[in-house]
Parts: sequence; C-alpha cells; structure tokens
Amino acid sequence: MKALGLQGTDLLCGPRILRAAVLAVACAAAFLVGYSWSGASPSLLFFSPASSTSRFSSRSPSVALSPNSNVSFDPALIPTPAAPAAAPPASSTPDASPPPSMPPPTPMPTPSPPPPIPPPPMPPSASLGIVGDDGAMRDDFDIGAAANDTDLATDEDAGQEASDAGAGGGNRAQVGKFPVCPETMREYIPCLDNDDEIRRLPSTNRGERFERHCPAKDKALSCLVPAPKGYKAPIPWPRSRDEVWFSNVPHTRLVDDKGGQNWITKAKDKFKFPGGGTQFIHGANQYLDQISQMVPDIAFGSRTRVVLDVGCGVASFGAYLLSRDVLTLSVAPKDVHENQIQFALERGVPAMVAAFATHRLLYPSQAFEIIHCSRCRINWTRDDGILLLEVNRMLRAGGYFAWAAQPVYKHEEAQQEAWKGMLI
Repeated sequence: MKALGLQGTDLLCGPRILRAAVLAVACAAAFLVGYSWSGASPSLLFFSPASSTSRFSSRSPSVALSPNSNVSFDPALIPTPAAPAAAPPASSTPDASPPPSMPPPTPMPTPSPPPPIPPPPMPPSASLGIVGDDGAMRDDFDIGAAANDTDLATDEDAGQEASDAGAGGGNRAQVGKFPVCPETMREYIPCLDNDDEIRRLPSTNRGERFERHCPAKDKALSCLVPAPKGYKAPIPWPRSRDEVWFSNVPHTRLVDDKGGQNWITKAKDKFKFPGGGTQFIHGANQYLDQISQMVPDIAFGSRTRVVLDVGCGVASFGAYLLSRDVLTLSVAPKDVHENQIQFALERGVPAMVAAFATHRLLYPSQAFEIIHCSRCRINWTRDDGILLLEVNRMLRAGGYFAWAAQPVYKHEEAQQEAWKGMLI
C-alpha cells in the first residue's frame, strides 16, 4: 500500500498532470474570450465531441454552432482598394453606329512678340576737319573741346573768327583755305627738298643729301602741293603692274635713259612696264627663276616672304614677287632719275624714298629674309664695310644678301678690286 501511495503521488506531480492543467486553463480562457466577443463578431464554429464528458466515448464528433450564428456579416467592414471607373454599357442595338469622332482642337497661334523699339536717331556728327565729304576745302568747321587755336593752319592773310554755334553746341571757327603751292613744287617733298638744310651740310660725299632733312616747325610748308595736271584715278591692281597713266607720273627721262633695258616704255597716254631691269632685261620672272635655281633654299613664297629691294628703279622686281606670295619693300633715293618711287607707288608696289648713306634706315633689326641690290650704285665696301653691317642688322638669321652688279661679272681692274673687297 505504501508503494501504491508513493506511486500516486509521483503521478500527480509528473509532467502529464502539469500539461493537462495548462491545456485546461487555455481552453477556458479561449471560451471566455469567444463568449464576450459574440455580440459584435461573426459566428464561431467549434468542433466538439459528443455531449458525453466521457473521455473514452465511442460516438463520432459533431459540429456545434456558436450562439451568435444568426448575426449577419457585413462585408463593408472589410477595406477594399478603389475600383476603376466602369465603362459605359454597350449599346443594345446591334446596328447602331458609333458616335462621330470630334476633330482635334485647333491650337491657338502663338502671338509674335512685339517688334523691338528702334533706337533713337543718332545726332548728326560734327565735322572736325577742314575737308568736306566731297573732298573740297570747307570755309568753316567744328572745333572739339581739346582744340587749340594754334593747331589751325590758316593763310597768312586770313584771320580766324570764332563765334557761337547756337543751340547745336560746340564752337565754330572761320578759317581761310590753304593756298596752292606754285606749279614748280609739284614734286616737292619737304624733308628731301629742303635746300636750306642741304646747303649747310659739311659734306655730301657719302650721300648725305639723299637723307631726310626736315624743316623746322616754324618753317613748315603752309600750302598744298598741287597734283600733276590731268591726274586720274590710278589703274587698279593687277593691271597696274603692267601699265599706269602717263598724266599721273609725267616723267619721260626714264624712258629715254632706260628704254633699252626694258624698264619702261610710253604708249599713247600710258606708261608700259615690260618687267625688265638693268640686270634682267629679259624680265623679272626669268631673273627670279634663275635665283631660285642658284639657291633652292630661298623658296619664294614659303621660306622667303619679306624682301627689301635697294635701288628699286620702277620696282619691277617687287611687282613680280607679289605673284609668288612675297611682300617686297622697294626703296630708292630721289636722284637724277626724278622720283622713281612715284612709279612704284602708282603701280601699287610698297615703296619708300630712302638711301644707304650715313644713318641707319628706319626698319627694325631682322626684318627681311632677302636684301636685294641690282646695280644699286652703292659702295658697299666704304668705311670698312659699315653699310654691310647695316644690311646684316636688318637680315634675319639665315637670310640672303643678293648682289647683282658689274663687279660680279665685269673683268676690269677697278671692278675686280671692288669684288675682292666684298669677299673680304
């Protein structure tokens, strides 16, 4: 008996009894929750065995309804996503035609922006010169704020009368016209024909008279040098390379002196330029080709682009180099052959009156690839070759000094001495 009592106590304290107790408490709690929720919730179905509480009953299980099974279920309580709008029902008539489609709306034209407001008209510009738009001298003109009475050139006999310009603003000045210089001054160049200064020179053996001797300010020219009689508008390039108007450069001495050297000829009212020179009577083109064959590195138009032609004559050398993409500055003095530079400028070739004498020329150092002298009548060896130093100053590195003159080819004792002096 004692053994049985001890065994019963172990059963009560074992894990099976504990599990059963926990299960019973959970069932009771679930029942109470379901009973208290029956007033607002749908019916709950419970599976339960037969009414008999016998654990070992042989009857099959049955289904029992919750007491609130008669409560209706409201599906609206369940939240649902918004449904798309329903399409209109199809027409019940089988042969009914669809409604006509509406044309797309016509876009309204975009209004164009208003035109910009034009700027106000500019006030008429005041003329500050003494030469009008037609090129004629004016009797009066406007004076700027910085104008000085001493800057206005007038006739010696004409007085200057200043007066108010009225509402237009600015001052007005009445000046006399420049008088025209005498006919004998048609070729006058103030800095080259200054006889007073040339007479004061201690010597002219080195060509000092061909250099610039500008007059003092108080002796400046106060008249207009007249144009040649019958002067016409110059013939445009490239025709001007071969011909110019005779009336624009009315000098015939070069025709008499140099006609046999193919420099220049006169044909009716024009001068013609065949392209020859003292050293290239067969034409400048042939002469340039010969130079290129002798020194291929010269390469006119690529390696050689800027040339100085000394003693240019009528500038045929520079005129024909223009067609080879070479820009040539032609220089010559104003000597017994009248003004050779005037022919060069009339032909459209860049030119200046200049001479190798006792002063440096006005050109910067290393400015030219070639300096050319063809019978330019310059004594290059005088004064220990000082003129050659001036040539060297203006030549670029690797440039050439092209000299074509009688000492190069003429077998005379004096000419050979000059040639030897050049080589030393």
